[in-house]
Amino acid sequence: MVGAGILGLAVARELLVRRPGASCVVLEREPEVALHQTGRNSGVIHAGIYYEPGSLKARLCTAGAAEMYALCERHSVAHERCGKLIVARDAGELAALDELERRGRANGVADLRRLSSLELEAIEPHCRGVAALHSPHTGIADFAGVARALGDDLGERGVGVAIGAEVTAVAQAGRRVAVRHRRGEIRARFAVFCGGGWSDRLAVMAGAPADPRIVPFRGSYLRLKPQRRELVRSLIYPVPNPALPFLGVHLTRNVGGDVLVGPTALVAAARDRSAPRDVRRRDLAGTLAWPGTWRMGRRWWRTGLTEVGLAASRRALVRAAAQYVPELRPADVEPAFAGVRAQAVGRDGGLVDDFVMHATERALHVRNAPSPAATAALAIARMIADRAESGLD
Repeated sequence: MVGAGILGLAVARELLVRRPGASCVVLEREPEVALHQTGRNSGVIHAGIYYEPGSLKARLCTAGAAEMYALCERHSVAHERCGKLIVARDAGELAALDELERRGRANGVADLRRLSSLELEAIEPHCRGVAALHSPHTGIADFAGVARALGDDLGERGVGVAIGAEVTAVAQAGRRVAVRHRRGEIRARFAVFCGGGWSDRLAVMAGAPADPRIVPFRGSYLRLKPQRRELVRSLIYPVPNPALPFLGVHLTRNVGGDVLVGPTALVAAARDRSAPRDVRRRDLAGTLAWPGTWRMGRRWWRTGLTEVGLAASRRALVRAAAQYVPELRPADVEPAFAGVRAQAVGRDGGLVDDFVMHATERALHVRNAPSPAATAALAIARMIADRAESGLD
């Protein structure tokens, strides 16, 4: 197993549950688990509202959310069913809200309810909109804590996580796959790669096609100052643009008590560094050399300019959030954190908004695992394990 984020660890555990005597090792390039996407996000357990009924995302999210809550309870990982509102600002967004309601009900989202403006204010007194969807079972969790719990479970099964073991080469060695890394080499009957921001490079090393390519997007958050946290009780989301795999600027409580505002979504110059000035030449060169990057830019340049404004100006980001909580002012917020999202972009410029896996000889590569991948990690792990077992037999 390559990658010790929440998904890689979940897959390793799933395989060991099925094959208790199997020999397994997890390779992780960083000095600890869950250092990137798993540990740098808003921590939301999604209920399954956004996804086309019958789609892979819809099925995996609905099943995965229930399993995630159960795992958190079993391992005493911080979590809360705090509820979520998707808010229509004006009549022009009602048709899109209707579609989200249709999808949510078709996907079996429990207790989903349409609210009037007055009902909305009863749940979130400082929020304003003409209507909303309320999902009381949407929640929050410490996903990094979940990853650590999965790692502990692996340790109890005799499986270690080799940290500082960045993979440098993948090759076939007879009936084995040879995975060379910074700490040595492993030869295995089968390997599963859940490499996140490096998934495309790892797949190409093993002989998979170059398409899609990972284009890193930097997302930064602000947080409300402690004395202003009462402005938000739960999770407040906009009605999203269905053509984009981003949900827009939202306000979310996390398990630590902070209220986050964001994120932004701006193409980054490094896959593993979230500061705006951080540049890795190889990463930047790869992004600029990919034809899909330029085609994406031509298609979404207006949205890109908006995101540049949000990333450059705290006032602009607060103004976007204040469309839902009008009392919000720039003085009410302070910097929180930033992270890098591994967004797969096709050669045609399309932002890939589904789970993508490629098989090579004696290996399976997770090429794209967008939201709700953390929510659905345990359900996705079963699907990956089903495919991996066919390579083990």
